Amino acid sequence: MIGWLIVAGEVAFWVFVLAGLFARYVLRKEKLGTLLLLGTPIIDLLLIVFTVIDLQNGTPAGTFHGLAAIYVGATVAFGRSIIAWADARFLYWFANGPKPAGKPKYGKTRARRERLGWYKHLLAWALGSALLYGMIFFVDNPEQTKPLQQMSNVWFVILIVDFAVSFSYTLWPKQAKSAASD
Repeated sequence: MIGWLIVAGEVAFWVFVLAGLFARYVLRKEKLGTLLLLGTPIIDLLLIVFTVIDLQNGTPAGTFHGLAAIYVGATVAFGRSIIAWADARFLYWFANGPKPAGKPKYGKTRARRERLGWYKHLLAWALGSALLYGMIFFVDNPEQTKPLQQMSNVWFVILIVDFAVSFSYTLWPKQAKSAASD
């Protein structure tokens, strides 16, 4: 059941984002657009509440319970930048705004972008792990919730690998190919 709630939460997230941007740029209803965009954190809160209720009802913790916490952590850490990305495109497509800039591909700006992405990943991990350990504490059944702790540990390893990749761009910045080598 939790797996379906995660899917529903992701769909609801995008429905609220798109509806908010549609209201803002197509309908020209700024307040309605903002209200719809502010609905996205409520989706995350409901997902965690339903996950804890499911665990409290004795369901053994599984991958989907852990994914609920990961999803919320990632949504909180990356949600604002995702909405800003979508907002820039809606502004361009529907309100004659400036064309959104592309991602930096080389040099210090690429390295900075990669580091910023890792900092957001660190925030997502910290929030997601706090939710995982909060569920473990709240349910208070170590045998039932052991997979949640394992999930946080695996995520930590992924975070370390992401650190190595992200910061490699700082140590060895990617350079543009020169015209002579083409």
